[in-house]
Amino acid sequence: MSDQPPASPMPELFTWEFATDPYPAYAWLREHSPVHRTVLPSGVEAWLVTRYADARQALADQRLSKNPAHHAGSAHAKGRTGIPGERKAELMTHLLNIDPPDHTRLRRLVSKAFTPRTVAEFAPRVQELTDRLIDGFAAQGSADLIHDFAFPLPIYAICDLLGVPREDQDDFRDWAGMMIRHGGGPRGGVARSVKKMRAYLAELIHRKREEPGDDLISGLIRASDHGEHLTENEAAAMAFILLFAGFETTVNLIGNGMYALLRHPEQRERLQRALTEGDTRLLATGVEELLRYDGPVELATWRYATEPLNLGGRDIAAGDPVLVVLAAADRDPERFGDPDTLDLTRRDNQHLGYGHGIHYCLGAPLARLEGQTAIATLLRRLPDVRLAGDPADLRWRGGLIMRGLRTLPVEFTAETK
Repeated sequence: MSDQPPASPMPELFTWEFATDPYPAYAWLREHSPVHRTVLPSGVEAWLVTRYADARQALADQRLSKNPAHHAGSAHAKGRTGIPGERKAELMTHLLNIDPPDHTRLRRLVSKAFTPRTVAEFAPRVQELTDRLIDGFAAQGSADLIHDFAFPLPIYAICDLLGVPREDQDDFRDWAGMMIRHGGGPRGGVARSVKKMRAYLAELIHRKREEPGDDLISGLIRASDHGEHLTENEAAAMAFILLFAGFETTVNLIGNGMYALLRHPEQRERLQRALTEGDTRLLATGVEELLRYDGPVELATWRYATEPLNLGGRDIAAGDPVLVVLAAADRDPERFGDPDTLDLTRRDNQHLGYGHGIHYCLGAPLARLEGQTAIATLLRRLPDVRLAGDPADLRWRGGLIMRGLRTLPVEFTAETK
């Protein structure tokens, strides 16, 4: 922390202006108050961790528990952390809310669905979904890349993986849409969607017990039946969090990634040239850079100190909530050269976009596949895609954890049959 007094006052956090571009505020915090105690819009007090080294340490520190039971706040404050409605819907026992050994057991049960081999086998389905969605608007010459593309793609993909029948997937799309629309506003809308999703999952789990298939929910049930002691609540919570965490992160990866490419035409054109030549190496490093530059998850999910500890020179009391600001850590000049520049060729890009440690995002391989497939196919099929309207008119969704655009209107030369 600098010994000199700040040359500028601390910027205001959590305003709409901040949501549009939080990076200057995070730069101020990294320099002047890298572990910063603040009051969140919900009224809950928490520590924000903004430097890369501190963030990486915090993400792997077992003294920072994921279990909300360790929160020293009042019952009212505890109700304002986590996903709205999950407590009442008995969906708390998922990977984002538990510690070892339960975390180890549950993660082992579901991890086989996200191995590189399993994800590679799912690639043709992701490509099929991608092309089908683009088919829906390619002849129009314009689209909203969030509503028409980035949002439905991961919903349908994760539903297929879980084993949700095709005829029910539009219901999941509606519930997920409610979660996104109300993510930064009234919690009641999200809670109602969570309740509906919970009821559906309970029914689906019952059906899968009677008629199992080759899908993730059936696999969880089979593991339970073979002595892994997975309760019905655990199975429902696991399916819920895979859907909840598995779709919005990918919506934002595609949306934020395409927006960044459209705002940086020289980088976008370089990627298009590589794809035209059949070289996918730049696509792989490019998606990692998009994750670092303006990633889908702004803050890592809640952690709670189980004992007094020191982080970044600040004393954190037992029970205090800690929020690691991934977006700030991934722009730390102490770790990344020229961090505010988008460089699709960036090497040694050990960003924290999908976390670090035992809670590293289980679905990261699938999200990367979806992101790479979506971006490559859009650039191939709509080579002159461009923003429609003024970037200043775009709005970012409110909320604490995720970072994503509400809409992304684009224009392009319409495809002809």
